[in-house]
Amino acid sequence: MIPQPPAGLDEAMIETLVHGFYARIRADAVLGPIFAAHIRDWAPHLRQMTAFWSSVALTSGRYQGNPMQKHQPLPIGPAHFAHWLMIFEATARDLCPPAAAEHLILRARRIAASLEHGVAAARGELPRVA
Repeated sequence: MIPQPPAGLDEAMIETLVHGFYARIRADAVLGPIFAAHIRDWAPHLRQMTAFWSSVALTSGRYQGNPMQKHQPLPIGPAHFAHWLMIFEATARDLCPPAAAEHLILRARRIAASLEHGVAAARGELPRVA
């Protein structure tokens, strides 16, 4: 059974979160330059990320894409994922009610772990199992 999103977590809140989060990303000294090198027009990216988080947090099915494919060629590693997650968690806690923030953060942690693992695997950087 898929847990229902907490009361108050809706499309409007997702959009507020996405816009607030990416404003922080764009201003960030670590992640800002990586995003700037790959995103020229932010409006479509923000729409796509709003659809992504709507699908993740509200199970709306709005997102159609392959996040792993998008992240594999980027010059990112574990420290980048940890930094992304730190900014996401702070943004969610600043902009969302506590239950909504925790709902989003739990999913963000899973996504970050999955993407970090997938990027490392694609590069052959995972340790061999003995």
